[in-house]
Amino acid sequence: MEFDNEFEVPVPVDEAWDILMDIERIAPCVPGAELTEVVDDKTYKGKISVKLGPVALTFNGQTTFEELDAANHSAKLKAQGTDAKGRGGAHANVAFRMEPSDNGTKVVIDTSLQLSGAVAQYGRGVGMVKDLSQQIIGQFSENLEKNVIGGDANDTTAADANTGSSETAETQEAQAPVAAPVQVGGMGLKVIWNAIKRLFGAKET
Repeated sequence: MEFDNEFEVPVPVDEAWDILMDIERIAPCVPGAELTEVVDDKTYKGKISVKLGPVALTFNGQTTFEELDAANHSAKLKAQGTDAKGRGGAHANVAFRMEPSDNGTKVVIDTSLQLSGAVAQYGRGVGMVKDLSQQIIGQFSENLEKNVIGGDANDTTAADANTGSSETAETQEAQAPVAAPVQVGGMGLKVIWNAIKRLFGAKET
């Protein structure tokens, strides 16, 4: 199945590229995700947990950048993962590009996704999977703006106000971005509701 998503970042394109290429920094912004290993500068291992209705899924997998074009602010990557309970897996080819927008930068993502095993049954509808992906990307965008982009401004202000003072390890740790959990209930209900609307809309036509 193939689908597109997009979101905006309130900074210029060059700055947005630098931020989004800093995987260790932005990983906590992905709801339900955890970066577990940096294999090299193009390969990362991690896991992500999502819940669709009553079905909880945790994928352990790896993402590899196959193309990086900093001049044109575009990239291609492969991601693959298997459900922790052996219910199948997912394999995705993802291409994204950045372009200027009125608010800063628009990020456009093209995804080709293959599901296998029981997981394929949970995500049979392209629309349902797209809804879920858009919800995750929407939360990621909000977390990115609040915890990374906004955090930079807050850190600069705090540094200016406390010049010459030293911070304890506890204070520094408290200021670090924290991964926001997936809003499972709201996300699952919205995805299911959108699927129901498509189903009845199809029957009416």
